[in-house]
Amino acid sequence: MIMTKDTQTSTDNPVLEIRGLTQRFGGLTAVSDFNIGLGQNKMAGLIGPNGAGKTTVFNLVSGFYQPTEGQIFINGHPTAGLKPHKVTSLGVARTFQNIRLWNQMTVLDNIRVAQHGSLGYGFFHAIMRTKKYTECEQQIEKEARELLKFFDLDRYADEYPTNLAYGLQRKLEIVRALSEKPKLLLLDEPAAGLNSVDIQELIRLVRWIHETFDVTIWMIEHHMDVMMELCNDIKVIDFGETIAEGTAEHVRNHPAVMTAYLGDDNI
Repeated sequence: MIMTKDTQTSTDNPVLEIRGLTQRFGGLTAVSDFNIGLGQNKMAGLIGPNGAGKTTVFNLVSGFYQPTEGQIFINGHPTAGLKPHKVTSLGVARTFQNIRLWNQMTVLDNIRVAQHGSLGYGFFHAIMRTKKYTECEQQIEKEARELLKFFDLDRYADEYPTNLAYGLQRKLEIVRALSEKPKLLLLDEPAAGLNSVDIQELIRLVRWIHETFDVTIWMIEHHMDVMMELCNDIKVIDFGETIAEGTAEHVRNHPAVMTAYLGDDNI
């Protein structure tokens, strides 16, 4: 079943809470004392110049890195020591700056495989092809086809991702992440590589997802028009440190943000 806002149960706990997050790689501090709390159905942004530490934060939240210091909570559950698949099971899904689709699988299979983290059967059922296995696989395919139809991608179900236009590949990656029924969706530069027409389509898509699905969206984006259009709450980091946070209008005109992006000689 497609999990929209009408079919989800609300909660008072923050979907994401980060306290004092610090990440060091040898002598380099990539993220320093980072803090944020995102409630249910929030849409927020994380921006900063290249190398500011944005993707490192996402890698920490999704379990690819373990923090040097600090704590991360997903729906109230600490993620310390958890592998990425365990973090996913808490309700986190993400996309990447460089599209990561399984190009040797069809569009339908990309969605089906993403749902196998919540399988209702084990190794024995898979080997023996039991009734439970068959029923679960049929349900997974049914939900995958429903989701593709919901996003008008069903016509490409039997295509390989590499045969799709770049904008459709971006869309498919987001839909694949949503197929995991996340409570927190991390979008890492979803507009990267898109032309102006595709960027406008992306803005409409992300806004529609936020209005339709019971999901908190946190995004990194270098296209400021996308960020300002979608996110009214934005956090800015530079060299791993938070330099500004607040509304889009506030951070747009913040002196520290202007310095980070333009340099002292250009403001």
